[in-house]
Amino acid sequence: MAASRGLRLDQPPTIAPAGGQVKRALLIGVDDYEHTAGLTGCVNDVTALRPLLARNADDSPNFECRTILGPPERVTRPSVLAALAALCAPGADLALLYFAGHGRSSGEDVTLVTTDGMEHAWGVGFAEVMALVMASPVPEVHVILDCCFSGAAGAVPQLGSSAATLRSGVAILTAGRSDQLAAESGGRGRFSVMLCGALDGGAADVLGQVTAAGMYAYLTESFGAFDARPMLKANIDRLRALRSTRPWITPSDLRRLPVLFETEDGALRLDPGYEPTAGLGETGKEHDFALLQQCRDSRLVEPVDEEHLYYVAMHSGTCRLTPLGRHYWRMAASGRI
Repeated sequence: MAASRGLRLDQPPTIAPAGGQVKRALLIGVDDYEHTAGLTGCVNDVTALRPLLARNADDSPNFECRTILGPPERVTRPSVLAALAALCAPGADLALLYFAGHGRSSGEDVTLVTTDGMEHAWGVGFAEVMALVMASPVPEVHVILDCCFSGAAGAVPQLGSSAATLRSGVAILTAGRSDQLAAESGGRGRFSVMLCGALDGGAADVLGQVTAAGMYAYLTESFGAFDARPMLKANIDRLRALRSTRPWITPSDLRRLPVLFETEDGALRLDPGYEPTAGLGETGKEHDFALLQQCRDSRLVEPVDEEHLYYVAMHSGTCRLTPLGRHYWRMAASGRI
C-alpha cells in the first residue's frame, strides 16, 4: 500500500556542462521521525540518486555530494540549516538541494519536516531555505523536493497566492502541487524513481545533456492525470547540464551537418557508392553514410520517399534534415556547437 510524504493540517491546505565547474549537492533523506509516522523510501531515494549526481555516465566527476540520512543520523533543524548554509556559501558555480521526507503544509509555504519536528516546530520552512538561496553568491541553484505539498515551495505568502519571485539562476522542481501528496511504494518514492530515470539518460538531449527543462518534460510524461503533477518554477537564462550521459551523436559529428547539407532545407542526394554493401569502395561516401545513419537514429535526418536510408542510397534518392536536424544545422553553421 502506498504511503504519503505529508502531514495533513486540521483544515485543507490552501491551493496556493561546462568543464571545470564547481558543483556541490546536498541530499537529505528522512525516514525516522520522533513525533509523527515514519517513512520507508527516503533514505533509499538518496542512496539511489547520489551516484547519478556524483558521476556522469562516463564516470567523470559531476557534483560533490553531501548526504544527510535519517537513519542513521538524527536529522535536526540546526543540522539542516548548517548544511544549507554550507551549500549556499561562496565558491561553487552550481548548487543542488534534494529533499525527500515529510512535507507539512502551512498555507503558502511548506515545511521540510526533520526527525525532531513537533507541533509548532516541525522543521525548516521553505521560506528559510529561499532566504539562504536568494542571498547566496552561487550563480545557479537547483532545488528538488520530493515531499507532500512541495508545490508551495517558492511562493510569496505576502501575495496571498502561489505566485513565486525567484532571483536569476534559481530553479525549483517539485513532486506535486501545493495541494498534493507525494507517494512512496515498494521502498521508494514514485517521483524519485522517475527522477533517477531522467538523470540516467531518459531526459537527455541529442548530446547526452540532462537539464532541468529536460527532466521536467520527462517527469510530466511519467505521471497520469490523476497522479501528483510535478511542477517547475525557474528563473534561468541558460540550461546548464545537471548530468552528462552517452550522447546520441558527438559535437564533432554535429558540426559536419552544414558540410553534408548545403542549406538547412536542402536535400542530399545519395547513390549506391554510399552503401558499403554495394562494394564500390568509395570510402569517403561510406564514412558520410555511417554518419547519416547515426543522424537518422538521432531523429536528425529522414529519408525522402523511402523507408530506410539503405534504399535511398541504392535507388539514388534523397534524404533531408528533420526540424530537429535543422535546429542543430543552424547551431553548427553559426559556430555554437
